[in-house]
Amino acid sequence: MSQKITKAVFPAAGLGTRSLPATKAVAKEMLPIVDKPLIQYAVEEAVAAGIDTMVFVIGRNKESIANHFDKSYELEKELEKSGKTGLLNMLRDLLPPHVSCVFVRQAEALGLGHAVHCAKPVVGNEPFAVILPDDLIEDGNRGCLKQMVDLFDKEQSSILGVERVDPKETHKYGIVEHSEIAPRVGKLSSIVEKPKPEVAPSNIAVVGRYILTPAIFEKIETTGRGAGGEIQLTDAIAALMKDEQILSYEFEGNRYDCGSKFGFLLANVEYGLLHQEINHEFGQYLKQRTAKI
Repeated sequence: MSQKITKAVFPAAGLGTRSLPATKAVAKEMLPIVDKPLIQYAVEEAVAAGIDTMVFVIGRNKESIANHFDKSYELEKELEKSGKTGLLNMLRDLLPPHVSCVFVRQAEALGLGHAVHCAKPVVGNEPFAVILPDDLIEDGNRGCLKQMVDLFDKEQSSILGVERVDPKETHKYGIVEHSEIAPRVGKLSSIVEKPKPEVAPSNIAVVGRYILTPAIFEKIETTGRGAGGEIQLTDAIAALMKDEQILSYEFEGNRYDCGSKFGFLLANVEYGLLHQEINHEFGQYLKQRTAKI
């Protein structure tokens, strides 16, 4: 019987050092792109993919994530009293009624592999998705994870979201080697964490979207520390690849690395141009501003 993806894991215990000093006291996942925090975009993408259980792996000082998705009685009462119905409805619609949130504590930041493993008690023996909130992906249609879930429904195997990057930047990513079996779909033959450009097997990089079978948990448990002294999810995936098929999927859409200052600014510009409330005014401003350069 084919399995369905109903749970998504959001590793959110990182310190956000690339965005300091903004993230000294604010969770990087709560940094806003126009008027919504990164974590909300990630959850909305998961909801669009049919997922109903959101598993947040958080560390210290990340209570703001839980607060964001919790009910705010005082704020709702004030908005209702002020007759601000639109804002009130927006707050009440942050999560559909059928969606539940589970928060798991990662006591020590030991790497992405460790963060994913922290979700094991909630995920259990089911395939699941992993979304890294600071990789914001916009495709104007289905959403990246929905594309991958549709592929999983057909193939019933682990899938890594990938894109082609500048060959000079392979040291920033997990890099895969694959053989194409369908348009945008490849079968993995190797994966390596952050290789230098001169030894990278390709320029096909794994970005912040995964669908994984539960067998990954055992591989994480037997994986030693890798690059950066951390338990790397990439190393566990390499081990899993010896036992089962793993696919790569070149998603449709544009990715913004919001963990970097440039990517964060770029996302705000692009999403500002898409925002129904401000797109015209913002677009006019950009035209006037660029004319002065």
